[in-house]
Amino acid sequence: MDYEQALDRGRKKIPESLLKTARFEIPKVLGHIQGNRTVISNFHSIAMALRREPEHLLKFVLRELATPGEMTKSSLIFGRKVSASMINQKIEQYAQTFVTCKECHRPDTTLLKEKDSTFLKCQACGAKYPVETLK
Repeated sequence: MDYEQALDRGRKKIPESLLKTARFEIPKVLGHIQGNRTVISNFHSIAMALRREPEHLLKFVLRELATPGEMTKSSLIFGRKVSASMINQKIEQYAQTFVTCKECHRPDTTLLKEKDSTFLKCQACGAKYPVETLK
């Protein structure tokens, strides 16, 4: 068997999901200012796109923005005025920390809790490493 045949055989064994080169994009926040509050209407869809629990994303964003907030069935309400660009920046930071694999840079990861530690496990390359635990 020559090199080309071995390469073809190896490529056929790679799962389809790893061959896709679709770009991972985080939806931008949609919201409005309502008095002294900021209402984000697509928070749940952002958490779904990141494949993370909305509560985990909420805890991170509230901590990073140092603002009170609450999640309703359809939206997220911050207790003060917050710019969309600031919220998008914090969500991007969350994705870098808790979603994107540091080895292969793919978003195909899951969060695993083991005892008191949280790990990011990549489904694409198999890498596993600790991430900070949100309290």
